[in-house]
Amino acid sequence: MEHQHHNQTGAEAHAEDAAAELQAAAVHGHEHMPADEHAAHTQQQMDHSGMQHSQHSGHAGHSTAMFSRPFWIALVLSIPILVYAPLIQDLLGYNAPQFAGVRWLTPVLSSIIYWYCGWVFLAGAWNELRSRQPGMMTLVALAISTAYFYSLAITFNLVSGQPFYWELATLVAIMLLGHWMEMRAVGSAQSALNELAKLLPDTAERITADGSETVPISALQDNDLVLVRPGAQIPADGQVEEGESKVNESMVTGESRPVSKTAGSEVIGGTVNGSGSLRVRITRTGDQTMLAGIMRLVDEAQNSRSRAQALADRAAFWLAIVAIGAALIALVAWTLARGFDNYTLERVVTTLVVACPHALGLAIPLVIAISTTLSARNGILVRDRLALEKARTLNVVVFDKTGTLTRGEQGLVDMRRTGDSSADAALGLAAAIEGDSEHIIAKALVAAAKERNVTIPAVSDFQSLPGRGVQARVAGRTLQIGGPRLLEQEQVAVPSELQQQLQAWGARGQTVVYLVEQQQVVAAFALADVIREESRSAIASLKEQGLRVAMLTGDSEDVARWVASELGIDEYFAQVLPEHKSAKIKELQRDGSRVAMVGDGVNDAPALAQADVGIAIGAGTDVARASAGIVLVKNDPRDIARIIKLSTASYRKMVQNLAWAAGYNIIALPLAAGVLAPIGFVLPAYVGALLMSLSTVIVAINAQTLRTLHLREQPAPQTT
Repeated sequence: MEHQHHNQTGAEAHAEDAAAELQAAAVHGHEHMPADEHAAHTQQQMDHSGMQHSQHSGHAGHSTAMFSRPFWIALVLSIPILVYAPLIQDLLGYNAPQFAGVRWLTPVLSSIIYWYCGWVFLAGAWNELRSRQPGMMTLVALAISTAYFYSLAITFNLVSGQPFYWELATLVAIMLLGHWMEMRAVGSAQSALNELAKLLPDTAERITADGSETVPISALQDNDLVLVRPGAQIPADGQVEEGESKVNESMVTGESRPVSKTAGSEVIGGTVNGSGSLRVRITRTGDQTMLAGIMRLVDEAQNSRSRAQALADRAAFWLAIVAIGAALIALVAWTLARGFDNYTLERVVTTLVVACPHALGLAIPLVIAISTTLSARNGILVRDRLALEKARTLNVVVFDKTGTLTRGEQGLVDMRRTGDSSADAALGLAAAIEGDSEHIIAKALVAAAKERNVTIPAVSDFQSLPGRGVQARVAGRTLQIGGPRLLEQEQVAVPSELQQQLQAWGARGQTVVYLVEQQQVVAAFALADVIREESRSAIASLKEQGLRVAMLTGDSEDVARWVASELGIDEYFAQVLPEHKSAKIKELQRDGSRVAMVGDGVNDAPALAQADVGIAIGAGTDVARASAGIVLVKNDPRDIARIIKLSTASYRKMVQNLAWAAGYNIIALPLAAGVLAPIGFVLPAYVGALLMSLSTVIVAINAQTLRTLHLREQPAPQTT
C-alpha cells in the first residue's frame, strides 16, 4: 500500500457544524432556501448541458408566508369582531363601546378576513373540486363562504337570523394557523438537488495543443483531456491517461479509503483528487455522468413520495362528503316539512358552519408541531412529517456503513509487536514519525497514541520515502513506517509470529502498516474505519423489537463481513454502487416491507429518498440531510429506536384527536340539521359554534400531553 499524504474533504464535516446548520434550518421553518452563487452557477451549467429535473413538492406553490401573513392579519382583525359579537357580550356580561357606524365594523372587518385571509382556502377548494378530490380546503371554503354570505344577507335585511361573523373570523384564523404549522414541518425537497450540484466545480482546466485553458464545465465534451491538480475536484466522469494519485470517492461511492488511480483507472465527476496530478480523458458529461444519475434518482424518489396523502386529508375528504350530504338532507327535509323559509335556511347554514373542521384542522398540525419540537430537543430533526408517521410501521432498517455505523475515518483497531518493546512504546514511536503528516493513516496513529496517553518522543531527520512510507530518527534510532511496499523495497521479512494475525487482518479488509528498524519489523498496526460504540446497542435494540437489520456499503466484501460480524448484523450488501443502493431498497420493499434507510453520504441520497423513511446522520453531507425525512443531529444510531417510539406516540395522538374531531361532527351535524326536532330539540347556531370551539380546545390540550413523552432514559435518582 502506498503511503502518500492526503487532504481530507468536506465529506468529513464536523457534527457541531451540522447541528448548527440543522438548528438554523429548524428555526426558519424549512422554507425553500436559495442555494449560494456557486450552486446556482453549477446548476445552470448542468441544466445547459441537458440535465433537467422537475420541480415538485407535496405543497406545490405553497410557502409558509402564504399562511403566516394572513394569519396575523386575521388574528388582529378578529379581536374587535369578538369584542362586538352579541353572543360574547351576553356571555361575559359587558356592553361594547358604541360609535357612529358601529354596525358596519364587523361586516367590513369580516369582508377583509374572507376575501384576503381566506383566499388561500377559496383557491385551494377550487383546485380540489377541479381534481374531484374535495378535502380540507373544500370544507373550509364551504363553511366560511356560507357563514360570510349568510351573515351579509342578515346585515342587509334580506333574511332574518343571527350572523356568523365571529365564527367566520375565528375559523379562518385557526385554519391558517394549522396550515402554517403544517408547512413549517415539511422540508424542502429541492435543496437535495442544490447540494448535489455543489459537488461539481465551476470550471475545468482543459489541455490543448497550445497548453491549457480554463473553461466552464458546461463547455466540456467527450474525449476532452483535462488536468486535475492535487486537491482539486474532478469535473466529469473520465479515464486517467497519465499520473498517479489517490482519489477520495467517499461522498459518491461510500468507499471509506482513498482509491488509488493510475493510467486506465475510471474517475467520477465531483470526487476529490489527492496529492498527485492526473490527466483525465472525459468519457461522460452533463446528464450522462454518475452524479447526474444520482440527481435523477433523488428527484424521482422524492416525486413519488410527495404524492402521499396525510391522514387529515383523508378524513377531510369523507367529512366533506358527509357535511354536504347532511346539509342537502336538511334542506330537503325542512323544505318538505314547512317550505323554504328563514328557519329552513338557518338549519342548512348552521349545519354547514358546524361541519367546519376547527378541531380537524388542528388535530394533525398541533401534534406535528409538538412532536417535531420534542424530537429536536432530543437530537432528532424531523424534516418530513410523513416520515415520522411511517416510522411506527417499519419492518426493516438498512444502515449505510461508512459514517453511519462507523465514524467514517481510519482508526487503530489492533496492533502486534515483536521483541521486547512494549505496545505503548511502539505506538509512541509510530506516532512520533507520523506526527507532521496529514495522511489519514498518520492521523489515526497519532490520535490513538493521544487517546492512550502514550508519550510521543521528538524526531529528527524526517524524510519521505516515495511510494513506500516515511523515515525519521528517534533518540539515535533510524525508524521507518509504511505498508507492504516498504517491506518489499527494503527486503524486510515478516516475522512468523505475525503471519497468522496478518491473515486475520487481511480477511477483515483492514489496512496494515509496519514499524521497521534495521530491516526488522518492530510492530504491525491494523487500521480500519472505526465502529461507533453506539452502533452495537442500536442494532441489538432494533433486533429486540423484531426488526430486520441490514447493511449497505460501497466497501469490499471483507470489510463488510467484518463490520457485520462485529455488530451482529446477519444481512449485508457489499460493493454496492449508488444506483444499486436505491435498487436494493426497492427490492426489500417488493414484499410489502416498510424500509428505513440510515446514511450520511451523497451516495446514500437516492436510497434515502426511495426508502419509506430516510434517516440521515447529522455529520454527513448536506445532500444526505436534504434527501432524508429525519436527521440524527447527534450522530447516534440508537436514536432510530427513539424515532419509532416517538412515531407511535404521535400517531396515537393524531388518531385520538381525529376521533374526537370526527366524533364532534358525528353528533353535532345531525343535531344542527334538526334530527331531534320532532321531540322539541334543535341545536341553536350559537351553541354549535361554542361546541365547535370546545372541540378545538380539547384537541389542543390532548396534543399538549405529548410533551410528557420521554425519549431518552431518565437518570436514576441519587441515593444518600
